[in-house]
Amino acid sequence: QRVYPTAKELFDPRLDVLHPAGIAYCATPRDVSTCVAFVRRFGLPVAARSGGHSYAGWSSTNGGLIVDVTAMNSFRVTGGSVQVGTGLHLIDMYQRLAARGLAVPGGSCATVGVAGLTLGGGVGVLSRAFGLASDNLQAVQIVTADGQARTCTATQNSDLFWASRGGGGGNFGVATSFTFRTRPLSQLVCFFLRWPWSQAARVVSAWQSWAPFQPDALWSNLVLSAGTSGGSLFLQVGGTYLGSVAGCQQLLSRLYAAVGSRPSSGAPFQTSYMNAMMIMAGCGNYSFSECHLPSQTKDGRLPRVPSYAKSDFFTRKIPAAGIRTLISQIERARTVAGAPGGAGAVGFDAFGGALNRVSPAATAFVHRNALFDAQYSTSWNSGTGGGGSARQHDWLRSFYASMRPWASGQCYQNYVDPDLRNWQQAYYGANFTRLTQVKAKYDPHQVFKFPQSIPPA
Repeated sequence: QRVYPTAKELFDPRLDVLHPAGIAYCATPRDVSTCVAFVRRFGLPVAARSGGHSYAGWSSTNGGLIVDVTAMNSFRVTGGSVQVGTGLHLIDMYQRLAARGLAVPGGSCATVGVAGLTLGGGVGVLSRAFGLASDNLQAVQIVTADGQARTCTATQNSDLFWASRGGGGGNFGVATSFTFRTRPLSQLVCFFLRWPWSQAARVVSAWQSWAPFQPDALWSNLVLSAGTSGGSLFLQVGGTYLGSVAGCQQLLSRLYAAVGSRPSSGAPFQTSYMNAMMIMAGCGNYSFSECHLPSQTKDGRLPRVPSYAKSDFFTRKIPAAGIRTLISQIERARTVAGAPGGAGAVGFDAFGGALNRVSPAATAFVHRNALFDAQYSTSWNSGTGGGGSARQHDWLRSFYASMRPWASGQCYQNYVDPDLRNWQQAYYGANFTRLTQVKAKYDPHQVFKFPQSIPPA
């Protein structure tokens, strides 16, 4: 039995201030169609919700209807494909795939919904080898503003299929099922390498010249973070490799040579695909059932985390001045008076490989020339919802602004940022005009509307 105060919750407790008029738990596409007809009849706002991870809270609404698809969590493997309901949480999809020795590339957040992840692109730890989640999408069923459940493929409703591969969640309707191409995968190599903070400039410089240019089988990220109120500084290069430990070591030796030193801790190790996804989700010490929110499983241990975030794409290496700025901003995070347990961080994900071999116009995901993306973030411990730390938010905005001289100006549409003024170009670039044309065809009256929703042409 669901009660309204918890039923309306999104992942971020900051957004508990939102009060939808109702929440509809849909079990079938017909349920979704009924909801769409209802909001059209009464002129109500509507929001689609899968994992509820929208950074801006746009998977909820004040005074309108949330169409929740979490009950649509089916899973069926046929040949080299898997059809899943869009209410499936990412860690659940990974677990079911891993049980069959299969994988679909996706993100690392355990409780994110497969719907929002895929519709906005879906960058993850296998993306350099296999592309985005949306690059592996073969079909999507979506209920559009007229209440029709449309099957979209490369040959059927192909314009809507194109838009659903990176055009952002909630723009064109409510997705109810996806069909993905699967890949056989049971084992891979992981690594988590630490250097002392004094080596930060050398590690950043070496990583950006190394990670985007390695074979497709290797993916890597780079994380720099600090706890606020005098907390410790953290520097780590992580990653995955589809091959042997020895093969991974050989590639890592190039990084060590560029840094000028070996890491102070960490070494590559082979593990199962599922265990790797658990580790990447921050669940390395948890059982599968525990790797959920308490509202999702009875022994779920993952917390709801208040946070703010921004993103960038970098198409050129960051020069020495930019690296100095980067490091000083993380060091400055330690002096920000935030809530207990506060943290400031930046994480970079290597692009290149399969990600960059797709034409920018082939799907709605336009970001095909990046060396790496960046996510700037700040979070804190909070026993309640509410406003969070204004000073941490100010620090984040300052950090983002300080990197403007070296970033491309594009941002990741799955990391929605309410501060963005030119979000149309930042998220969609040259694909924005075509997206407005698709919107005009399938939702001319903007039934699906939020502050950064695509308008009809």
